[in-house]
Amino acid sequence: MIQNFTSRLLESAVDEFAKLPGIGKKTALRLVLHLLNQDVGDVTHFGETLIKLRKEIKHCTSCNTISDTDICTICNNTSRDHSLVCVVENARDMMSIENTHQYNGIYHVLGGIISPMDGIGPNDLKIDTLFNKIQEGIVKEIILALSTTMEGDTTNFYLYKKFKNYPVKITTLARGVAIGDELEYADEITLGRSIVNRTLFESSI
Repeated sequence: MIQNFTSRLLESAVDEFAKLPGIGKKTALRLVLHLLNQDVGDVTHFGETLIKLRKEIKHCTSCNTISDTDICTICNNTSRDHSLVCVVENARDMMSIENTHQYNGIYHVLGGIISPMDGIGPNDLKIDTLFNKIQEGIVKEIILALSTTMEGDTTNFYLYKKFKNYPVKITTLARGVAIGDELEYADEITLGRSIVNRTLFESSI
């Protein structure tokens, strides 16, 4: 463990960086020392960018992803198939699927998955706007693209039960994504094939 800081300011900055996921005290110290070696203007811009991000970032009122505007660029794109909705846990998973260039529908970001251990239940998921689209007949197919973990499968099943009585096709990723894998760590080719070769959800139960 890092001890004996010669500066309380340095120690405080290291403590803040160490709060980030995957960043230990040693890595945090390297990052802070790196910033101290940069031009004051560059570090100021870095800090202001983060502050602006936190203060001004929005969530799309249609799909719930991170956006600069009330409606994100994907939901605003009229060339995309708005009858096809890919349901993901978070914006990171949405970006992973976009990087495959194999999908031309829109998305719905749940903002989490059902996980009793973490205190996340069905009522904590962001599904209202998706439910409205289904009721209005806008959506023809839902792709359940959640990580193949116990929590992901539980959430898939919950959504399937909620939507199965509506005239909407419910599919899931082909099992090219290994069971237990987090979606963001799947390579683009495997993930792309899993979308193209998706299967009916009921056949995977």
